[in-house]
Amino acid sequence: MKPRVAVALSGGVDSFRAATLLKEGGHEVLGLHMRLPPPSPAGRWAAEETLEAREEALRQVASRFGITVSIIDCRDVFEQLVIQPFLDAYRRGITPNPCVQCNPRVKFAIILREALKLGADIMATGHYARISPAPSWAGRHGILRGVDAGKDQSYFLFGLTQEQLARALFPLGGSSKGQTRQWARSVGLEREIPRESQEICFIPQGGYQDFFLERYPGDRATARGPIVDRQGKVLGEHQGLFAYTIGQRRGLGISSSAPLYVVELDLPNNTLRVGGAQDLDCPGLTAVGLNWVSIDAPLAPLRCSVKIRYRHESAPALVTPLSADRAQVVFDVPQRAVTPGQAAVFYDGEVLLGGGIIEEPLTVHTRAQAIRSPL
Repeated sequence: MKPRVAVALSGGVDSFRAATLLKEGGHEVLGLHMRLPPPSPAGRWAAEETLEAREEALRQVASRFGITVSIIDCRDVFEQLVIQPFLDAYRRGITPNPCVQCNPRVKFAIILREALKLGADIMATGHYARISPAPSWAGRHGILRGVDAGKDQSYFLFGLTQEQLARALFPLGGSSKGQTRQWARSVGLEREIPRESQEICFIPQGGYQDFFLERYPGDRATARGPIVDRQGKVLGEHQGLFAYTIGQRRGLGISSSAPLYVVELDLPNNTLRVGGAQDLDCPGLTAVGLNWVSIDAPLAPLRCSVKIRYRHESAPALVTPLSADRAQVVFDVPQRAVTPGQAAVFYDGEVLLGGGIIEEPLTVHTRAQAIRSPL
């Protein structure tokens, strides 16, 4: 008898396709949907009404495929574990990735727990990634890249534990986004779900800047300050460091004969530093909060490739453990715009080895020290 599967239904075509694939494969499927906080403190009741309408629309679509949906109220826990850390990161001058926090702390913790209570054996999501079951990797459950290189979402899953992976399933890992779109057209779902899900699910309209200002209108991170070049010359005024990220070019409000990019957010001095494209090149980084997935935590330097943001092409590097949850990464070739707060994820080909959160970039000096003394 095939296991009973709970599918985390976001309301997008990917999760619906994952659910239907499982039903076609003979699984009993139940749907779970996370009820998240309203997208804005302003107009709360209007947001609640929209939320109810969206949940009813999701139920109606699910019913077409013979799937019942249970709504899991995650508003308080999502606020505590995802939204507040997201906002706190910007207050500290770093650029967070909320998805890498949500997956291990909410989806595969709170939602998985509810799935098991409802009698499911495993939980599936619409991620484009694959799982290599134990004992393929020395008794560990491994994560593999999705076969669609342009849509691979394994990057967002590095924080999952072995216990979570033992109960996880990613039905779309072996297919492409194009196949999902074709299926959506064939069943008329494109008309009912016309747009892709948002990159940041709790900010459906506008940018994170508006969301931040609603929560912290007078915060220190919103104070204006100078924009300076690498030599310290004042070029203009920034609108609050929370509104910028490393590598940003547009929206700086300054003119220059050559393109200028954000190279540093100096929070203590409330200063935004800019430079040329060459100033974004970085020899390496330190990462914290490490989680090793497909392999045991290494005790010696490890050759692998490292991905420093979702759309970054992973680059060859040497990863040297510094402690149980901290490592140094030295790239073979300097990489552009290493950004504190983003995830650094380690791969061996298609195998996701592990990852952590970027703590700080390395300087040329620290890179030279690392090469001379890797331990």
